[in-house]
Amino acid sequence: MSGTTIIGTGVVPGVARGPALWTSPRPQLPEHQPTVAEPERAAETERFRAATATVSGRLADRASAASGAAANVLGATAALARDKGWMKAAEKRIAGGMPAAHAAVAATEQFATLFEKMGGLMAERVTDLRDIRDRVIAELLGQPEPGVPTPAQPSVLLADDLAPADTAGLDPQLIVALVTELGGPTSHTAIIARQLGIPCIVAAEAIGGIAAGTDLLVDGAAGTVRVGVDPTEADRLVTEDAVRRETIRAWRGPARTADGHDVQLLANVQDGAGARAAAEKSQAEGVGLFRTELCFLSADTEPTVDRQREIYAEVLTAYPDRKVVIRTLDAGSDKPLKFANLEHEENPAMGVRGIRLATGNPGLLTHQLDAIAEAARETGNQPWVMAPMVATVDEARDFAAACRERNLVPGIMVEVPAVAVRARFYLEHVGFLSIGTNDLAQYTMAADRMSPRLAAFTDPWQPGVLQLVADTARAGADSGKPVGVCGEAAADPQLACVLIGFGITSLSMAHGAVAGVGAQLASVTLDQCREAAEAVLAAADAQTARKAARVALSSFA
Repeated sequence: MSGTTIIGTGVVPGVARGPALWTSPRPQLPEHQPTVAEPERAAETERFRAATATVSGRLADRASAASGAAANVLGATAALARDKGWMKAAEKRIAGGMPAAHAAVAATEQFATLFEKMGGLMAERVTDLRDIRDRVIAELLGQPEPGVPTPAQPSVLLADDLAPADTAGLDPQLIVALVTELGGPTSHTAIIARQLGIPCIVAAEAIGGIAAGTDLLVDGAAGTVRVGVDPTEADRLVTEDAVRRETIRAWRGPARTADGHDVQLLANVQDGAGARAAAEKSQAEGVGLFRTELCFLSADTEPTVDRQREIYAEVLTAYPDRKVVIRTLDAGSDKPLKFANLEHEENPAMGVRGIRLATGNPGLLTHQLDAIAEAARETGNQPWVMAPMVATVDEARDFAAACRERNLVPGIMVEVPAVAVRARFYLEHVGFLSIGTNDLAQYTMAADRMSPRLAAFTDPWQPGVLQLVADTARAGADSGKPVGVCGEAAADPQLACVLIGFGITSLSMAHGAVAGVGAQLASVTLDQCREAAEAVLAAADAQTARKAARVALSSFA
């Protein structure tokens, strides 16, 4: 494969060179499946429970030693290893005479099929569940844990897909880049790699033919894996990227272009701890997306107004007198809430989610707005509040009225293409718009954003998606109202420049991405951003759009 260039979806920028390193093989069960004698089945059940407890404990220990997204993801995976439904399904099979390891496989496939049908975030959890299965099997068989081997030298890790436990444990000094055949821009692999600062490419389906030890050059921004590249050229590119990374480490806000155009960089958070971390560890000027539903995913009943007030006040307190944008519950689809009376839907991503929950759940939205208003009075910080999944002007008007009754600044998410193409009508009622590029791409390209096989369609560089972003930004400028972006697109330094070229007024991202975006903006002028924006809209596909932007922004590329 020497001289070959493989293209995937770049999710973490950076250039790295090293030998290919494949993940260790997963444990294999013997083909013969013996029947466990009835007197031994109780002991076999206990053996299974002990294995799951050991695996869960190891993951919990890793979660406590990690931070940020890695800690959250590892904690959730540790909980998955103790999931009562999965364990009950396996134990039922053991009670019928199936060996524990085989029962773990059968129970996993039962739930994997269910999760895949549910789609969205639940489909994403299939990788996590199968990782749990393999770790439990290895424990039952007395084999080493599967996953990432420790390389003898800095290497490029290749995998079909990576589980959170593997990604979160990566050492950036030894794993200099990460490339997977599956996965998407919003997968756990991408999220944790972004936090660790490891150049990462997903959905690179052609890497299967690369042999271990092959010299590779990975460009996370371009989404390319070059096989057998000239060593001199490779070293030059890696050195140039090292200079870029040092510029990022040295950057301090506030964010502005080289010619002085100010850009507001904000943080995406999910609770008070996340907001405090953003305030302490980054140059984020405020919160551009507070995902309130993530506070309540495990709640059996609707939290009281008082309990909600406490949670919202924590975030407002982390950024006193600064901009904080609170999103009302974006539940449904991939984030079901037990107390929201959700019914089974064949296509939940297109169903009852976001603001649509208010129709069948009287009081759910009003209680949340009451709690936000009380938190605002308590802290003295007036938040901006936006509703997700708005599709009609009537929804926007009614939501805005409810916010203004409580002295809250009203806005809506732009995720449904109908809002993007007629944004000026919605702006007659709300004070701001915030574009969720993840869902906007999903609905524009008719592709589940959690499907690893469709990652190329939901690439935020798709010109069709960016045209809608540009149209929305123009409507905001015409009305004199701000339009921000809070999807994954905002964390891509080069795409961030394109968004500013469209006229986007703020960018919100994981706080670890703020410095990279700020440094990139500081290296280019507003005219360069506008030139890149025009070039991207003239492109025929995502790869061409990326290349066009790199040319326009060449002073930093």
